[in-house]
Amino acid sequence: EYNHGYPASLKQAIDIPRSEWERKPVAFVSYGGVAAGQRAVEQLRTVFAELHATTIRETVALAMVHRLFDADGRPTAPDDCEAAAKTMLDDLAWWGLTLRAGREARP
Repeated sequence: EYNHGYPASLKQAIDIPRSEWERKPVAFVSYGGVAAGQRAVEQLRTVFAELHATTIRETVALAMVHRLFDADGRPTAPDDCEAAAKTMLDDLAWWGLTLRAGREARP
């Protein structure tokens, strides 16, 4: 998070390929302190709504990220990370397939 939001460089990276986001699913992985970047994610949901993209409710939010990895960069609780990632990726795959079928049926 940058001042409880997303940085301008991320907004620009989203805006440049504007039409590529239409009717596509978007999932979020965030990290940070106590809030784990979730305030930025909530703001980004409104950005993607304006781009006609569908955001996935499930996220991977790594709170207190400095505690989640050991000195070698390995997760200290890998089961928690894997469970959150699996749930999010399963939803992302479902929405991806569903939206693709919709785009094909009604371009």
